[in-house]
Amino acid sequence: MSFIAEISRWAIPLLLLFIPLIAFLRGVPVYESFVTGAEEGFKTAIKILPFLVGMLVSIRIFVDSGALEILAGLLQPIFMIFGLDSDLTAIIPLAVMRPLSGSGALGVATQLINQYGPDSFIGRLASTLQGSTDTTFFVLTVYFGSVGIKKYRYALKLGLMADLIGLIASLWIVHRMFY
Repeated sequence: MSFIAEISRWAIPLLLLFIPLIAFLRGVPVYESFVTGAEEGFKTAIKILPFLVGMLVSIRIFVDSGALEILAGLLQPIFMIFGLDSDLTAIIPLAVMRPLSGSGALGVATQLINQYGPDSFIGRLASTLQGSTDTTFFVLTVYFGSVGIKKYRYALKLGLMADLIGLIASLWIVHRMFY
């Protein structure tokens, strides 16, 4: 094994050993601090659970009802207006799903890569889009829900705008880098 691979293999176990050891040497009550942190984390998880359940149920209804397919169909003419390749419309479900659900978007991206191939324009675009956009609704649900913020209209607008910019940047980057 190479030196770098060996460091990578031992990095996390050594951190898990040294952080509590250093805390103990500094007089920090390590176990009590861990239990307090775990208790606070559990309370936070319970606090955001209704938000997560609501979001996940909404996403499932959105996909299972066929609304995602309908939305993709409605967006298809817009892509055509800009003179984009008709095959490019295959990315619409991923572009719509990515702000909603990371695992759902990963499933769509996997399906696109299996269908078109990893080195195809769609495969590269799906991979780039996965890395350049975020799960906006999940982030808002978890982070804002954990601190009790219920009105986040500007954050939602900016998050979705960032996702749109990520889509446009992904299209531009993949086109410039590979074609």
